[in-house]
Amino acid sequence: MALAGRAALRWGARLPSPCSAAGPLCRPGWLPAARSERPYSSRDKEKLDMSTYPVESIRNFSIIAHVDHGKSTLADRLLEITVYDVYCWWLRLTEGVGLSWPGSSGVSFKGAISKTDHNKQVLDKLQVERERGITVKAQSASLFYNHEGINYLLNLIDTPGHVDFSYEVSRSLSACQGVILVVDANEGIQAQTVANFYLAFEAQLSIIPVINKIDLKNADPERVEKQIEKLFDIPRDECIRISAKQGTNVEKVLQYVIEKIPPPQCNTADPLKALVFDSTFDHYRGVIANIALFGGEIAKGQKIVSAHTKKRYEVNEVGILTPNEQPTHKLYAGQVGYLIAGMKEVTEAQIGDTLFLYKQPVEPLPGFKSAKPMVFAGMYPIDQTEYNNLKSALERLTLNDSSVTVHRDSSLALGAGWRLGFLGLLHMEVFNQRLEQEYNMSVILTAPTVPYKAVLSSAKLKKEYGKDEITIINPAQFPDKLSVSEYLEPTVLGTIVTPHEYIGKIITLCQDRRAVQKDMLYIDENRVMLKYLFPLNEIVVDFYDALKSLSSGYASFDYEDAGYQSADLIKMDILVNGNPVEELATIIHRDKAYAAGKLLCERLKETIPRQLFEIAIQAAIGKKIIARETLKAYRKNVVAKCYGGDITRRMKLLKRQAEGKRLMRKIGNVEVPRDAFIRVLKRETDK
Repeated sequence: MALAGRAALRWGARLPSPCSAAGPLCRPGWLPAARSERPYSSRDKEKLDMSTYPVESIRNFSIIAHVDHGKSTLADRLLEITVYDVYCWWLRLTEGVGLSWPGSSGVSFKGAISKTDHNKQVLDKLQVERERGITVKAQSASLFYNHEGINYLLNLIDTPGHVDFSYEVSRSLSACQGVILVVDANEGIQAQTVANFYLAFEAQLSIIPVINKIDLKNADPERVEKQIEKLFDIPRDECIRISAKQGTNVEKVLQYVIEKIPPPQCNTADPLKALVFDSTFDHYRGVIANIALFGGEIAKGQKIVSAHTKKRYEVNEVGILTPNEQPTHKLYAGQVGYLIAGMKEVTEAQIGDTLFLYKQPVEPLPGFKSAKPMVFAGMYPIDQTEYNNLKSALERLTLNDSSVTVHRDSSLALGAGWRLGFLGLLHMEVFNQRLEQEYNMSVILTAPTVPYKAVLSSAKLKKEYGKDEITIINPAQFPDKLSVSEYLEPTVLGTIVTPHEYIGKIITLCQDRRAVQKDMLYIDENRVMLKYLFPLNEIVVDFYDALKSLSSGYASFDYEDAGYQSADLIKMDILVNGNPVEELATIIHRDKAYAAGKLLCERLKETIPRQLFEIAIQAAIGKKIIARETLKAYRKNVVAKCYGGDITRRMKLLKRQAEGKRLMRKIGNVEVPRDAFIRVLKRETDK
């Protein structure tokens, strides 16, 4: 006991009495006041014994919601009221003394993170997430909680809310048995709320509806309860009203998680079967894989095999995320944690892979349905000498974001590069921002396009491609109309939730985007849910901005894939000074070509800096020019020195200047700025 006493004096904490587990722990002030004086530091790497948590005491759940409904704030509060620091302190303090963890006393110990005003977006670790105020990457954390005298291990996954990151949500749900569905008490059910509900419903997960932000002045939780009951058929008495910001009623959420969500269906006695549901790359330790155990146990020193690559590895470290990495002796069936096994290549940790013990093969888990890219864009290094560095950065970033597809590509103007597939325009912008911030790589991104299809009629092309139908992800590959019997464009089924006073404007907007109405449903007396079939290329760039602008920010939008339909498509080129700008070539519907071409030329005129010679900016279909803007030259007043005198002197000076401008136009190069390729696509009406 003397050892523990000395440790207590060194850390400045009072030692609890061994006779009464509840003793001083029940009173405030038993922990050091300052965070810097906390008894346990993650640097100490105290290993936890996870065998004390049988499968019956484990709950795996995700928090899902629409954008900005308070998922990350709720996660912060849950981290604040669950046991972690205290548990590690107790292990360290009582080492060799023989005292047991006093969870059975029914005392609720506090603090996976200290409760301070700085706890905002604790699980949003990326710089881009903190700058934009949105979650783009699902993050997990293991929480310890005592309920009715039993210690529980709660594995929480905080998910993104934007439609562009729905693949993160579907992946996270595969490691869970239930979800917390958060709905804003002020805004009510939104489009992504509906989409996320059906993701969880189809996965047959337990759903706990939580109405957040009840502290707001205009909050109307009763109206939201009616919406939940009408749309999702969940009784209103099952809804929990909370304020995540103030911490009101948050502990009740944890109690519902334990009571309503079932434990995972697996057994420690079974052979090891671990699902890799996420991974990151560390320069020193290699690949760090996030795993969910569906059977058996895993410990340091064991030999494991990847079902995908068939390679064998030795486990270097296993642990849980709390939310920082915390090593453990072992991980057991039903638990979620991380694994480091000396995987040095980014291709070795495939998301959806199954890991099993050497010489104990198992049937691989189903894994994940591969993400279907909705937007394609070319990515090229600014300088071709940076090609290998960019290749390495792309490999490591796509390891962490597996929804991005990568194909080698090359351009006469830009050199060697890649054609990347994204789930949406925001996904593309975030990916580019992460490249710059995390890997210090600046790139050229071409105009985004969607994957079209062409049904070939030319026997020569059929023989060349080996099939009758080809997918076009690069406008440079767009086949001529003479060799194609039909063009096909992708469509999506869009869901719009809006206050009823904006219906007229939104219907007009949808009709302008060639959409076909499929359904219209009043959620309550004030809100309407519209369903439209959209051509994907009409919504991918700026539809969301236009919708928010028309509805004063109140409408929400979500979409899902709806196959292909026949369309009259053409390729439109943009010429600058007579030279085609390959990055701005687009495939577009014929009816929209003139308006889009004129708008692109106007936008490009605003973006390109003026030169000493005149620049012609043109939109062309084949050899036919359909729109033109002229960027005037900087002009020196060469006749300023002429005071009176013969007119021929003035004409001579002006003629010499015109000849010089003409020569410059022939040999001058116009560089389009890097940031122009997204900006020129924004529509005039959305300013």
